[in-house]
Formats: sequence, C-alpha cells, structure tokens
Amino acid sequence: MDFSFDEEQEAVRELADRIFADLATHERLRELEADPDGDRFDRRLWAELAGAGLLGIALPEEVGGAGLGFVETALVIEAAGRTAAYVPVVEVLAGAAAAIAEFGTEAQRERWLPAVVSGDSVITTALAEPGGDPAHPSVTAEPFEGGWRLSGAKVLVPSGTVADLAVVPARLASGSPAVFVVDLSAPGVTRERQTTNTGRPEAIVTFDGAVVDGDGHLGSDGDGEAVVASMVLRSTAALAVAEAGVVSAALALVSEYTKGREQFGKPIATFQAVGQRAADAYVDAEAVRLSAWQAVWRIAEGLPAEDAVAVAKFWAADGGQRVVHAAVHLHGGVGVDRDYPLHRCFLLTKQIELTLGGATEQLLRVGAALAAEPV
Repeated sequence: MDFSFDEEQEAVRELADRIFADLATHERLRELEADPDGDRFDRRLWAELAGAGLLGIALPEEVGGAGLGFVETALVIEAAGRTAAYVPVVEVLAGAAAAIAEFGTEAQRERWLPAVVSGDSVITTALAEPGGDPAHPSVTAEPFEGGWRLSGAKVLVPSGTVADLAVVPARLASGSPAVFVVDLSAPGVTRERQTTNTGRPEAIVTFDGAVVDGDGHLGSDGDGEAVVASMVLRSTAALAVAEAGVVSAALALVSEYTKGREQFGKPIATFQAVGQRAADAYVDAEAVRLSAWQAVWRIAEGLPAEDAVAVAKFWAADGGQRVVHAAVHLHGGVGVDRDYPLHRCFLLTKQIELTLGGATEQLLRVGAALAAEPV
C-alpha cells in the first residue's frame, strides 16, 4: 500500500491535529480528571469536532456528513489517541455510526445520524461478551407485534454512562445474532457505572424486557452476523490506530525529556543505553503505526482485512506495551507522576490492549487463518 495521504486527507489530519492540540491540553485533561466520579466526557471538545465537520467525516452527505471514508475517520481517531482526549471517537465514529450508515435503511440513517453529525447524540456499541465473541451475544431478543423485547446484560459498554443510544447485538431464538439500536433511557434499560484504569467510565447495561420498535432492527433478516463482524473489524482497527497515536505521543515525550534531562553534565539522550532503548521503542512504534494503517487501508478499499486487523491489534497490544514501558523507564520517577502527561499514555495503552481482545487472542486468530490457508 501507499502510506502517504492525499491532499484532502492531509487537510483532515491537520484540522484534527489542531483541534485536539488546542483543546485536549494537559491542563484540560487534568480539569476533567479532578472529579473522580465525573463522566470524563469533554463536551466542549466534542462540540468543536462537530462544528468542524469531523464527527460526520465518513457519514453520508444526505444526513449532513462529508461522505468520506474510513481513512479519514482513522485520522481523527489517531489524533484523539495522540492527546488521550476524553471523547468517544472509536465507539461512535468507527463502531455505531459506521454500522448504521452501512447497514441501516434510509429512514434509519435519517432518524439517528444527523444528531451524530451535529454532536447532539452519542451512539455507542455494546460488543464485549463474557465469552469473548461478539458474534455469540448473551442478550436475547424476542419478537412481538410491532417490535422486539431484549433481555440480558452487556458489560464494558464504552461511554455507556453518557451515550443516548447503543447498537446492541442480541441472540434470536434460532441462535443467530441480530443487531438493534436501543434507547438507553427507555423503560427496561438500566445502567451501572464501571470505572476503568483510565477513569473513562464504561457501563453494565441491563435489559429487562426492554422494548425496541420495529425500526430499531439494524440490517435485513439474516444480516446480523455481517453487521457484528463489520462493527468488530472497524472498532478493532480503530483501536489499533488510536494506539499508533498514543505511542507517537509517548515517544515525543521521551525525546523532549531525554534531551533536557542532564546527568554527569550531559543530556541523557547522549548515553548509549538510553539511545538503544529509545531506538527499540521507535521500531515498535513504527510497527504499531504501519500495521494499523495497513488494516485501515484494507477496510477502506473493501479488501479482506480480518488478518491485517488481527496483526494490527497484536502490535497495538504487544508492541504498544513495550513502547510505554520504555518511555516510563527512560523518564525515571517522572514517568509515573500523575502531574506529568506520560501516565495517560501508559494507562490508555493498557485499556486499548484489553479491549476487543489482547495480543494472545489476536495471535490465535492469525494462527487459525494460517492453518486454514497456509501461505
């Protein structure tokens, strides 16, 4: 693939980088973190992204979007990762909104997507399953005249405490999955906060006979598996590209710190051991970046991307951990000081690693693919 961006994509990247750099500052993040029980949702930044047209960057023009593609979406997500911003770009842009745009009817797109573009609505995904496979949901859906009733619970729903709607896979009586767009304020739906290592709240969402109207079923009959697979693929690739942003930020902090920190009268960046450790981290960061963009590009081009996404998520989980550990070690005690921004890179890397399958799970997927179709 060609790893360069065209003129329009460069413009998107520059715009996203500028907005996140201006608004997702260390001081602003500390302000949001000051309340341990807060929702950690930067509504001011979210509104700015909406005003710049970045929330609808890949959504259809007829709902107010820009009609661009997954590469442009990933550029926004990478910028968010670079600043560890408290905005739900992965679950909204790569997950829920993309699924509605791809599989929804015209009426469904007009019903839900304009509010995403304007920033007035947050639509999340409920993909995590205790057994690890979103294609085998534990929530059940029972049809009745005029709609469906959902029963069961979803855990680790990202932005579940602030979202208005959730795209929820559920199991039909036949055992096959179907996907529903659920109003999280509706009767029969309750939410319980789950606090993650980054402080970004997720939620246990319980459905007790929650009613979804007939228009809440996403995709045609029998399409449920394809809808779930698409959401998982795009969300996983988005996590990998977010991690590319995280490790680039960690390396930037390493560069700045080691050039300014002196020991024995010299910047520690001139010490051989420091240079070797930083060089190893750079190699890992490049592997994270290139594998992530390979996966994004294949999705954007409509090419088979399952193996590329698994490889990208492996590097995000495995290589990403090595980068942030090296960054902390090269900073010494400063690296774990919560008044210094590096701790966010470390914590966000761990959350990204564990979301939708860590390194071992990705290697199992790659191994299964190679066993089924050896190279």
